Amino acid sequence: LLHGGLANDVKVRISWIEAQELEWPSCGETLDRYDGILVPGGFGKRGVEGMIHAIRFAREQKVPYFGICLGMQTMVIEYARHVCGLSKANSTEFDNATPDRVIYKLRELKGVDELGGTMRLGAYPCLLAEASVARKAYGAPAISERHRHRYEFNREYEAVLTGHGLKLTGQTPDGMYVEICELSNHPWYLGCQFHPEFKSKPLEPHPLFQSFIAAAVEHRNHRLRPLLHLTEPSPAEEQQYLHAG
Repeated sequence: LLHGGLANDVKVRISWIEAQELEWPSCGETLDRYDGILVPGGFGKRGVEGMIHAIRFAREQKVPYFGICLGMQTMVIEYARHVCGLSKANSTEFDNATPDRVIYKLRELKGVDELGGTMRLGAYPCLLAEASVARKAYGAPAISERHRHRYEFNREYEAVLTGHGLKLTGQTPDGMYVEICELSNHPWYLGCQFHPEFKSKPLEPHPLFQSFIAAAVEHRNHRLRPLLHLTEPSPAEEQQYLHAG
């Protein structure tokens, strides 16, 4: 995020939020002041429902949202529940008995119970859809990104999810894995299964961080525009500060 801030000439202020403390709809009181919301990678079910509340808030309120690894998986779960009507949708990581397993263990590793050696690790190629946020950010039709995860998008639910507007904009060349999801009716709403932070540097920020922060800046400016018509900013206020949660 800080790398993306440098690329956009803004200072990013990061607030860490305890996801397990977020409830719906009161989470809006906590999240309303942020210019962008990011859910990072992780494992286990602790705080997952709170993450889903935050993602729903970002989607409904048009706040820029970036989901990385687990953040993409919870993004898919939220969309399945609240847009597609699959109220019990979940990942088998959190509920192995869910009737709608929109996220499940990597297909070639199903049946393997041990934690060690079951991950999809390393760099893999990905093809980007035309006219997508990802394609615009990278400026290229194909990329290679680094992975570290056990669970994936379940393509058995592709039709219902895409039929309700979810865009699968990054996929492996063989069509097996979904790597990036987006919404076209949202200013910036993107989840990626890989870890862009592995390839980001201060003077060479990852394209997705750069694009996400640019969207957060635009969101902030849009929110402040009515106030700026009423008062002139002080010299101290002229230096942009971005607040990301």
